[in-house]
Amino acid sequence: MSETIAVIDFETNGQPVSYGGRPTEIAAVLVQDGRIVDRYQSLMNAGVYIPLEIQTLTGISNAMVRAAPPVQRVMAEVFEFVGNYPLAAHNASFDKAFWDAELLRQDRQRKQEFACTMLLSRRVFPYSPNHKLGTLVQYFDLPISGRAHRALADAEVTAHLLLRLMTQLSRLGPAAAFDSVTHQLLTKIQRRPRAQLAQCLAEHHEAMMLD
Repeated sequence: MSETIAVIDFETNGQPVSYGGRPTEIAAVLVQDGRIVDRYQSLMNAGVYIPLEIQTLTGISNAMVRAAPPVQRVMAEVFEFVGNYPLAAHNASFDKAFWDAELLRQDRQRKQEFACTMLLSRRVFPYSPNHKLGTLVQYFDLPISGRAHRALADAEVTAHLLLRLMTQLSRLGPAAAFDSVTHQLLTKIQRRPRAQLAQCLAEHHEAMMLD
């Protein structure tokens, strides 16, 4: 059995955390053994106003958020759902900022790392026209389960992209096995330039053989 990875996606009021940005929706999907095995999704009310352009982009209105559960309850539920599973997101620096900020509001700290499917795609799929999520979805004809820029649909398609990345890396690596592609390997690859991809895979395989 391969490790479980939690793929998350936030929708927000359009402001960065440093300027008072707060989440309006979150989804988390659990990936294990090459498939999605569980899901969590909820709108949330953080008491923030959503500008019209963001409402148009996401389809999330101020009325929907006002009727949603309070942010503290939703984030406590999703933190419990994810637990200590390693994390992944597309353009993870965005989601990581909101995740960490909401953890801090509950006097918690993140213990696990984030894998970023955008950074990984740049290294594993350099031939893609660009590495935006929507472009990669079309390029690889990934399954789409709902409207783009809604948290669950984006989290699920990011999970499918993650699985595509892991499959490709398993074919490139010496071990040629899906289970050989760990979250630790993903985070190592995203920190290094594409030119070192083969070296990174070889080092990982060697370390696995020594364990």
